Amino acid sequence: MVNTNKDKILDLFYNSHYKAKDIASVVGVSPSYITKIIKADARYDNEKKDRTAISKEKHRTSKKLYIRKKREQRKIDEAYYIVEQQHRQAVSELSKSKRLSNESYRNWNSSAYSYNDKKRRFEFKDGLGKAADVPKYVKVKI
Repeated sequence: MVNTNKDKILDLFYNSHYKAKDIASVVGVSPSYITKIIKADARYDNEKKDRTAISKEKHRTSKKLYIRKKREQRKIDEAYYIVEQQHRQAVSELSKSKRLSNESYRNWNSSAYSYNDKKRRFEFKDGLGKAADVPKYVKVKI
């Protein structure tokens, strides 16, 4: 029975790649006994090197994944911060007075204006309908 247990322990360690404490719970003996049997085997040093290499590679991979996730989260946080700042600025511009300045209106509705280089101003696009209080052009402040 002792040889059968030793063979089973060695099989679980080298072929199934169990840890000593897992083998101990399967076989029903102490982990120190498992370690003693495993260390007495000639294959132990090679197996230890292989397991160390695998562990290092797993650690490298998980570290890369952690760093990648952290960078992605930082990008998300920065984008959120930018949007939050834009929102605050828009709120302050829209709530300052009952009437928006022409420049604030153009910034708020920038897709309705195109820049004219010759006159150095933003002009309301012709194809769009506009109300009477919408500015036709907005001079660029220097």
